[in-house]
Amino acid sequence: MTFESNSRRNFLKTASVSVFSMALPESIISLFSTNQKAVSLGLITDLHVDIIHDAEIRLTTFLEEMKSEKVDALVQLGDFAIPKPENLHFIKSFNQAHQHTFHVLGNHDMDEGFTREDVVETYGMRGRYYSTEVDGIQILVLDGNESGSPNYKSGYHSYIGPEQQAWLRGELAKAEKPVLIVSHQPIAGIYTIDNAQQIQALLSEFSGKILLAINGHAHVDQYVLVGGVNYLHINSASYYWVGEKLAHLSLPEEVHTQFPSLQFTCPYSAPLFGILTIDPEQKMISLKGKKAQWIGPSPLELGYSIVSPEMQQRHVLPQISDREI
Repeated sequence: MTFESNSRRNFLKTASVSVFSMALPESIISLFSTNQKAVSLGLITDLHVDIIHDAEIRLTTFLEEMKSEKVDALVQLGDFAIPKPENLHFIKSFNQAHQHTFHVLGNHDMDEGFTREDVVETYGMRGRYYSTEVDGIQILVLDGNESGSPNYKSGYHSYIGPEQQAWLRGELAKAEKPVLIVSHQPIAGIYTIDNAQQIQALLSEFSGKILLAINGHAHVDQYVLVGGVNYLHINSASYYWVGEKLAHLSLPEEVHTQFPSLQFTCPYSAPLFGILTIDPEQKMISLKGKKAQWIGPSPLELGYSIVSPEMQQRHVLPQISDREI
């Protein structure tokens, strides 16, 4: 209890704000209705309830701030909580925190033998992939966990198959409002899906309608522009994974005993999340994010090598950094 209370105070003390902004092109501005108000979405991803030691505090911090900020909807981008009985209160807390809450399927949400259908039902999702609308913004939520990739070798499936592609194309073709693409796995940048170039090409055909494509999964801080579409990685709320070869104790031993997978991570001192605001009057999209510190050594200090030192210094950071386009 004392450790959690201290963690809570540290979150509030160390969290800070950063801003990413981009100007909206006229092709997208024309899709907004007259007198369209600004729309704000609270974003969180990769909380990993089953790995991080203080998930309750991190989620509560997010939900309380989103309530204070009066956002128009809440979106969690996957790897939230395995839908087993002991995790149901996390899912319930998120779903009851706002009138409009949306989930994305993460690969780890299906751990311990749960299916995508199990997660969809327990989370209360409309489907594995679906279209929804928030105050004049069309949101297309994708499922990047499909099988059938010709490049699949092992591990988690990371693919968007033909049937979902056809659905996506159809939704974009008939879209008459600005579109936000939401996925767990990245479509561009670090750790992309197997058929990333194929999906990038599809989205580029409709770049004049797409506000932004956002994702989680990679636990990095990255923005890329590909084929006229802006892609933004939302960093994990909790940590960066370094794996068994770099196992270490960054917290008291009793915490690691209770949460054994924590030794394979570099935790963040505060929860990372953001508020995405789409403001047609100002012709701007902005992301107000959080900045934290490493608890213990950073991946670079541990000798992490899957991502180069240069890439780590730019993208493997405990923050959602300032960006301007």
